[in-house]
Amino acid sequence: MNSMPSPRGLVVVALVFLAVSFLAAPKHAGAGVEYFPVPAVSTSKNDGNDAGLIVPILKSDPDGELRYLLAPMVIHNSIVGTRAAINLFQYEPGGREIRFIVSAAEKIERKVLFSYSDPAFSQGRYALNFSATFFKNATARFFGLGESTTQAAETNYTAREGRVNWRFGVHVNEVTQISVGQRFRQVSLQQGATDLPFTGTQFSSVDGVQGETLIFGNRATFHYDTRNSLVSPTDGMAVTAYAEVNQNIRNGDHPVYSRYELEIKKLLPSESKRAILVMRANLQATIGDQVPFFEQSSLGGQNNLRGYGVDRFIDKNLLSWSIEERIHLVRTKIAGVTADFEMAPFLDTGQVFNSFSDVSFKGYRMTPGIGFRGLVKPNVVGRIDYGYSREGGAIFAGLDFPY
Repeated sequence: MNSMPSPRGLVVVALVFLAVSFLAAPKHAGAGVEYFPVPAVSTSKNDGNDAGLIVPILKSDPDGELRYLLAPMVIHNSIVGTRAAINLFQYEPGGREIRFIVSAAEKIERKVLFSYSDPAFSQGRYALNFSATFFKNATARFFGLGESTTQAAETNYTAREGRVNWRFGVHVNEVTQISVGQRFRQVSLQQGATDLPFTGTQFSSVDGVQGETLIFGNRATFHYDTRNSLVSPTDGMAVTAYAEVNQNIRNGDHPVYSRYELEIKKLLPSESKRAILVMRANLQATIGDQVPFFEQSSLGGQNNLRGYGVDRFIDKNLLSWSIEERIHLVRTKIAGVTADFEMAPFLDTGQVFNSFSDVSFKGYRMTPGIGFRGLVKPNVVGRIDYGYSREGGAIFAGLDFPY
């Protein structure tokens, strides 16, 4: 069943995140290599309660820059049982990064991911990204389409997915990039891991619920970015706009649809840069018939409307705004590298809709909240965010900023 986060749960997560970082005594495993065990305790709107152990192993260069992060973990989850995972991250000068993640749970869930990112490929003239992943997420939720869906309509399914995508960008100048890319996505819905009704039974007529869906997409992107860091920026502005044409290979009647997005992010640091005001506006539009529900815009989750679970509201189009104040708390040494800690009160708002004529001020939902972040600049950001909503709120953890 759905796990409802509580203030007590937030306190436990925040204390583990902060206290362990300050108090854990690193043990030396060799020159430039440090490791320390981290208890993992969390609760998530959709994913249940976690308790276990993570052992991050950090390898830095002689200048103290982080080069490798290996994080084996064993976690017991209240829904899918014990989960074992290995996370490997490699960081290179110029922002080049390689990620490899593999995990398996007692019940249903599996994940394998490989990604390569090089924002300064070929002496900085180009940007190159590639990723491939296969996973089974047994706690996915669907409430129906539209912004007026009720909590009582909640259903569960296992999302069995395979994804491959690549992107090649050309740096027009120091702050402007134009890129092209393609993606392949295979999706099928299977019985979920909770006691909630199965999505395939309750919403059998919704596009994308029955059978296998194969999506092939082509995207062109314009990106303008004056921020001073790709991972942990403190100043600047970023504007991203893309247009994408997709083919639903299994749909013979309406195989082609298109998607569009405009996202604007602005960072306003204080004079001392100990506080940074961050704002984001996001517009998404989907044009076409019989578009699978999981290909449409969604609100809820770790990146927008953080007071609701992942994909709480789904429809063809989306408007959202977010604002947060990132406040520096302290700087310390952890496992031989310098780490910064922040708190970030925030407010998210937005709505999904089928047609732009349906947009109204009354349709916006607001979720205030607070986040706690740990940074090993310039490559690593860890965070925990708690957002409040009329449905009880939600807690999310991630290895990046929400925006």
